[in-house]
Amino acid sequence: MVRIVVGGQLAKDEIKKRIERLTDGNVELTVKNDLDAAMAVKENRADYYIGACETGAGGALAMATALLGSGKTVTLATPSRLMSEAEIKEQIDKGKVAFGFTKNTMNTILPILVKYLTVK
Repeated sequence: MVRIVVGGQLAKDEIKKRIERLTDGNVELTVKNDLDAAMAVKENRADYYIGACETGAGGALAMATALLGSGKTVTLATPSRLMSEAEIKEQIDKGKVAFGFTKNTMNTILPILVKYLTVK
């Protein structure tokens, strides 16, 4: 079972509910503060970190980047750019485990992200 932890600064409960609807409960899903969420991935207690903020990088990924390194994190959406489905899949295939995006792109990003995170 895939273990996903929701961190970031915005809409954590909303993100969790959206992921639950997208996965029909076939993932282990937890909401934590940024530090605990990033530590869960670092300590292999979670497979993936998902977070949102206004920029897609700062509050969404700052702690994950600090603890996991920039090679394991990626911003999927900023106020001016939204990755395509192919780009998102490529990032997952490259081994990224922490994903940030802007809150207003949640309904676009999450279905794509969850699709590829749960097929492994």
